[in-house]
Amino acid sequence: MLLQLPLFPLQTVLFPGGWLPLRIFEIRYLDMIARCHKAGAPFGVVSLSAGSETRQPATDGDTLRPAGEGYAAQAFFSVGTLARITRLDRPQAALMLIQCVGAQRFRIQRSAQQKYGLWVGDVELLADDSAVPVPDDLQHARDALRTLVHNIEHSIEHSGEAGVQMPLCAPYRWDDCGWLANRWCEMLPLSAELKQRLMAIDSPLLRLELVADTLAQLQITTARSDRRGRPSRPSPPTP
Repeated sequence: MLLQLPLFPLQTVLFPGGWLPLRIFEIRYLDMIARCHKAGAPFGVVSLSAGSETRQPATDGDTLRPAGEGYAAQAFFSVGTLARITRLDRPQAALMLIQCVGAQRFRIQRSAQQKYGLWVGDVELLADDSAVPVPDDLQHARDALRTLVHNIEHSIEHSGEAGVQMPLCAPYRWDDCGWLANRWCEMLPLSAELKQRLMAIDSPLLRLELVADTLAQLQITTARSDRRGRPSRPSPPTP
């Protein structure tokens, strides 16, 4: 079953359970966000593979839209994430400040750009991650994130600044491979393209395994113990 969604191409990747603040000022998105908020409906966040978040005039080297509009081309990956609006503020005219939480992933089957630049897509919703406990040889990744979160909470508590937002949303599911991998992906200094590749992996265990290898490459945790007896898997991505 296909669902039609308004799409918001961004130079970031939204993971299920992730927190995303946005500053909305373009007319196409002001109208779209207002309609989604009023209806309590989600919109789709997709990561750009080419082009800019805002509409830019085309240059001689750009591919123009089929309709002949003079704007630079946009392209985005086919797997995205539903964004549900949890807060909307209007500090001034033609400006919205919103907070969103990532929900279910989806795969775009067809997409089209409307007259004023808003993208819409027919999407197929993907299954939520199954709950997979963190195996013994990956618990160092869990422990390292726990320590990092504790340090951030401690820093916020002693900063004296009001309204400082934690970079990840409660509840914390420390023994869930998918949740743990997603939170690390959000916090690590990885390219948007690499984060997209990790988000699109269907197996939460494989996603966490690749994240753990990346942690070891970045010397954030020690390398995992030997995983004899497990199936072979792809080489870890390069940060």
